[in-house]
Amino acid sequence: MTSDDDTIPARMVRSLPLGFTAWAAVGVLGGMIGLGGAEFRLPLLIGLFGFAALAAVIVNKAMSLIVVLTALPARLAAVPLADLGAHWTVAANLLAGSLLGAWAGASWAVRMRTATLYKVLAALMVGMAAALVLTHTTTVGALALPGPAQTIAGAAAGFGIGVVAALMGVAGGELLIPTIVLLYAVDIKTAGSLSLLVSLPTMLVAFARYRRDGSFAVLRSNLRFVAVMTAGSITGALLGGLLLGVIPDLVLIPVLAAILLISAAKMARHASPVEVAEP
Repeated sequence: MTSDDDTIPARMVRSLPLGFTAWAAVGVLGGMIGLGGAEFRLPLLIGLFGFAALAAVIVNKAMSLIVVLTALPARLAAVPLADLGAHWTVAANLLAGSLLGAWAGASWAVRMRTATLYKVLAALMVGMAAALVLTHTTTVGALALPGPAQTIAGAAAGFGIGVVAALMGVAGGELLIPTIVLLYAVDIKTAGSLSLLVSLPTMLVAFARYRRDGSFAVLRSNLRFVAVMTAGSITGALLGGLLLGVIPDLVLIPVLAAILLISAAKMARHASPVEVAEP
């Protein structure tokens, strides 16, 4: 595990109102496009609140888990579990890869040098920006793959999504939903609910791997901050849902993609004091 300082600087403890405002804003952005906003939380945790890379990933992962647990009952009310049962093979196929990917991604994260993890996170944020633009500006069709090829593609996609979710601390819905639509020809509404069913066990596996290395210390030492994150994120997500469609996607999506690209550039240049001191 890297030797990151997992505590919040004193100046940030005094800035809990700023934290609530920041997470509420992220929740609004996520709610307006139907996502949890984890990709926008990560650069704020590092750049604004002073977390080192691995600590930021773990805090982001905890927040993503809370968001999924909050969203799941609402999604099950919209798409009953009985209806999702008809697509259980889709979830099983993706989980066959995503559980392994989550374990592998978390293992790589705790072993990476801090500077390397910053660069990996920056690259993944560029990929998220591209995925955001593609999934919201183009129509995702379905691939007509034969059974064995579909199964292999689903497990491979699940593995990749599990790795990304573990490394960034995200739920992975922004990648899972278009994958489900593309590979299995499932409607977008059902795909959203299936993505939560895949995300939940995938995140729990990543948590188990991080816990094995004692990485949860950052959560125990920053419970107040995580509580503020939770309150702000849920408040913002509810408000963002009410504002859904107020700003056209053709305006909102490029702005959000630009934010991710700017954040990625800053993260790529970010140097940890611990890493500078290493030979």
